[in-house]
Amino acid sequence: MNEHPKSFADLGLREEILAAIAEAGYTEPTPIQAQAIPRILERRDVVGVAQTGTGKTASFTLPMLQILAAGRTRARMPRSLILSPTRELATQTARNFETYGKNLKLSMALLIGGVGMGDQERVLEKGVDVLIATPGRLLDWFERGKVLLGGVEILVIDEADRMLDMGFIPDVERIVSLLLRRQQTLLFSATMPKEVRRLADKFLRDPVTIEVAAPARKAELVEDVFVPADLRHKRDALLRLIETQNVGTAMIFCNTKREVSGLSRYLARRGLNARDIHGDLDQSVRQTTLDAFRRGEVTYLVATDVAARGLDITDMPVVINFDVPHTPDDYVHRIGRTGRAGRKGRAFTLITTADGRAVAAIERQTGRSIPRLEILPMTAEPAGDETEVRAPRSPRRRPARRTEAPRGEAVGAEPAADAPVVAEASAAQTPRAESTRGERVPRAARGRGAGSRKRAPARSEKPAEPPVVAFGDHVPRFLLQPAPVRVATKSGAE
Repeated sequence: MNEHPKSFADLGLREEILAAIAEAGYTEPTPIQAQAIPRILERRDVVGVAQTGTGKTASFTLPMLQILAAGRTRARMPRSLILSPTRELATQTARNFETYGKNLKLSMALLIGGVGMGDQERVLEKGVDVLIATPGRLLDWFERGKVLLGGVEILVIDEADRMLDMGFIPDVERIVSLLLRRQQTLLFSATMPKEVRRLADKFLRDPVTIEVAAPARKAELVEDVFVPADLRHKRDALLRLIETQNVGTAMIFCNTKREVSGLSRYLARRGLNARDIHGDLDQSVRQTTLDAFRRGEVTYLVATDVAARGLDITDMPVVINFDVPHTPDDYVHRIGRTGRAGRKGRAFTLITTADGRAVAAIERQTGRSIPRLEILPMTAEPAGDETEVRAPRSPRRRPARRTEAPRGEAVGAEPAADAPVVAEASAAQTPRAESTRGERVPRAARGRGAGSRKRAPARSEKPAEPPVVAFGDHVPRFLLQPAPVRVATKSGAE
């Protein structure tokens, strides 16, 4: 056999499988497929390390179909088991099995949460060749006595590092202990942290390690850039990015479910065909959304990292990180959704001043400086329901009270803007309120009129009626200057 097979026919696969591969439109194996398939057909244990989008799923599905087609089906005793960390990844694996095994008489059962158990039970009762399951749902079925694992000969642990992140390793260890007739174990992962390496050392026998790409290295066909944005105006920056870069279809990643839901509603309100997908949604809703996205009925899919791996969407032109991923590996997995199957892709990541450490970690681990793309000035005006920036308001002042004229006298005319309202007390000269700069105007001069509790008596023997004064938003400067009119002193007014 060739050391570097150039076609699937060079891998020694059956005609039925080759015909299904050709019908799916594939002609040459990817590096992980070219190296892993021959080793798996030799019945060796394999550790495969390759980033998302390199064809890992087919690298174990194709040789498994070859092996199963040469054996016999056992009643209610599946012969192979594929463990996946998420429903989406398990569904993709099942789709691969159906695509490449369409010309073979093999049966399969998909055991995942979020769907009805009646159909799954009926399939299990008939007996299957392959079980594709998430760990929790598989153990649930086992404890109910509905699935027998004693006949499993081939075990595949897919996305092992994701299993670790989601806390499934104890479940995986328990499942492995139930596989009494296990003959071959395959472990695939995008990265190989210590815990995953420990798992491989514990359950694999003399494995062949195949690593086709160093961890945290982006796919060569992906053009990725960082887009500086102001934290308060990130949503506006996203809209401008979509507009200026002609992004017609994209997968948009956020770090939290809450942000996913909010951003999806925000985009929809602005007329974009956006839907969201995250772990809190029912499986039927998530699957319906994914199918609509694949058909082009949804153009912007807003997702958490639960959708970052395992989605079988080959024609994804653009990925946008609305939030900077927590780790460099997550960054690579996200942008790995584009630039697949020989097609070029683009990836944009919105970064703020608060993302400095995460950005530095990504550039340090990927070994390069990622270019910046300036879309918005840092102080751009927000769009829609973003936080508004308003002009400073003048200090709030108590509105002027309407005043009554003293008995027997008429109220004066309406004042002009910014001018005090003054009602004459008599036909004689009415003294103006006096105040020095920086001092308060006496209460008697504030327009209490006849209803005032205290009046400021004049110094003459006959008390003079107090002036009635009311002010608008501010006291005119000329009233703060000393006036040559003798009026009641402050002490007299109080």
